[in-house]
Amino acid sequence: MEYTYFTTGAKRITQRLHPIKKIHFGLCLIILSFQVSLFTQAQQGYWQQGVKYAMDVNLNVNTNLITGKQIITYFNNSPDTLRRVFMHLYWNAFKPGSMMDESSRSTENLVLGRDARGRDVMDFDRRFKIRVADLKPEEEGWCRVTKLLVNGKQQQTILRETILEVIPDKPILPKATVVFNTEFNCQVPKMSRRSGRDNAEGIRYSLGQWYPKIVAYDNEGWHADPYISREFYGVWGDYEVNITLDKNYKLGGTGVLQNAATIGWGYDRDGTPLKPISSAMRTWKFAAKNVHDFMWAADTAYKHITRKTVNGPLLHFIYKAVDSVESRWQKNADSAALCYPFMAKTFGPYPYSDYTFIQGGGGGTEYPMATLVVNASLGTFIHEWCHSWYQMMMATNENLHAWMDEGFTSYADTRTLGWLRNEKGFLLKRTYDSYYRLVGSKYDEPMGTPANFTFTNQAYNGNAYNKGAVFLAQLGYVVGEANLDKILLAYYNQWRFKHPDPNDFIKVAQQVSGMELQWYKQFFLYTTKTIDYGIDSLWSDGDNTSIRLKNIGKMAMPVDVHITFKDGSTESQYVPLDMMFGAKPAEDSLARKVYAEWPFTRETYNITSTQKLINVVRIEIDPSLRLADVDRRNNKLELKW
Repeated sequence: MEYTYFTTGAKRITQRLHPIKKIHFGLCLIILSFQVSLFTQAQQGYWQQGVKYAMDVNLNVNTNLITGKQIITYFNNSPDTLRRVFMHLYWNAFKPGSMMDESSRSTENLVLGRDARGRDVMDFDRRFKIRVADLKPEEEGWCRVTKLLVNGKQQQTILRETILEVIPDKPILPKATVVFNTEFNCQVPKMSRRSGRDNAEGIRYSLGQWYPKIVAYDNEGWHADPYISREFYGVWGDYEVNITLDKNYKLGGTGVLQNAATIGWGYDRDGTPLKPISSAMRTWKFAAKNVHDFMWAADTAYKHITRKTVNGPLLHFIYKAVDSVESRWQKNADSAALCYPFMAKTFGPYPYSDYTFIQGGGGGTEYPMATLVVNASLGTFIHEWCHSWYQMMMATNENLHAWMDEGFTSYADTRTLGWLRNEKGFLLKRTYDSYYRLVGSKYDEPMGTPANFTFTNQAYNGNAYNKGAVFLAQLGYVVGEANLDKILLAYYNQWRFKHPDPNDFIKVAQQVSGMELQWYKQFFLYTTKTIDYGIDSLWSDGDNTSIRLKNIGKMAMPVDVHITFKDGSTESQYVPLDMMFGAKPAEDSLARKVYAEWPFTRETYNITSTQKLINVVRIEIDPSLRLADVDRRNNKLELKW
């Protein structure tokens, strides 16, 4: 379908977005329809702010300076009167002595331990390709707002490094709409972290977090978090961005190119060259609707290829035309397109018409409708694209809940790549092993620690990526894998284009599964308690076999036990946890015995098999490996008669 809307300058923009189809790779509306009625009441009173950006910017490729003008239309949909407004100026972090610099240097010499070769493992964030402290004046990044009007009047401002506070002459009333006019200048930093120029692969410009951006305001208030290096939170809005620079540069970015007919270069149709023009400068016009950020990249040597997905978006791949990597980009472009049907079926259809993979940046970095990637790694391709679901459609506050973005994305990319490669068995073993290393170290912190307040990079990465993925995979153990798939689709259906938090996700999980799950969120999010169940003892009880299970750890969980007998048969024993107020469905065809709930305060629990002890050859707690048990040595007992 097409959405037509008007920017502040009354210029018409049309962007194609995919409707949610009635039947889309097995995504069944029977499942989704009951969610609408279930969740309508849960979101009563929900509101979120809105914004429209109309920007005209010029990049001088000789001085690396950007000059720009913005018309920002801001919609105060909240019930609150706003007496001040905040704006992000991210690039002010790229200066020696900044908070980013001080934070990155605070643990760069911290030795976390030794690797298998006996070398020191350092905590320094590898994504800082150049230390901010080493940037020269011409390599620093900065962003300066030289003019700021609200409804046509100059306003008072206070600069606090990466946050600009605006004090309107008149409070912004509930349900009011105001227009900000800004003029700004930026210096593109030498590539250090995510954004900048001249990265290690020779990409000239990778421009993320580059413009004055309205800070998110929600029911908790303003989220004027300084840019330390990690995560983001943005307001849903529409973007019209006109970018003027040297005519020889080729661009990719968020949104859809509006003047493709005059640009050419594969945007109008496959294989066309960049169209010649007589002037020295060329303007590229991008537009995106219902996104919460805008990124772009530029280089003179970029190459552009496309792939069409089945019932999905047009994929763009923009990269350096180097012979040694050409075949990898072509091959991985094919593979990425093949993944889409599985992603749509499992996580929900991608709603936009286009998505762009762009070589650039200092590592894989996700943005709406586009990503920056280094080299042609399929794993990076899929991980960054999965961010389109878990951050670009569900726009969580990453500073507070980075695990809802990175963790869910890591889970999604593992499942997607496993499907593509036809991998069998437990796909997240390496993720669980990384989780075990973190919780076994002295640097573990609660997963709910805000990104900026996490002391070490090891703790941040372990919590955001690994522990977050374990949270989701282990939820499948708690509620059943089939229920987890339903939860993911219900979460998508209810919360896309909104700002969900952990409670929102858990409520969806509870409503779909029919179980109470707040305990699971509380344990995993706000504590560093770990799980350790073991087989304590077994004995013959007449013709029966009795088995005592023991909770050795500090986090209570439901327990699956499989018992194997001499004749090769297996039976399943299941002990639900009292705090669940329910039991998960059977996940296989094995005969299953369901017990009364295990009270979380009780240390041991006895289960019984009707077969004689002499017939038992193996007892195993959770053979699926989804239970994040930190010591699995006591989970299996082999009996050799």
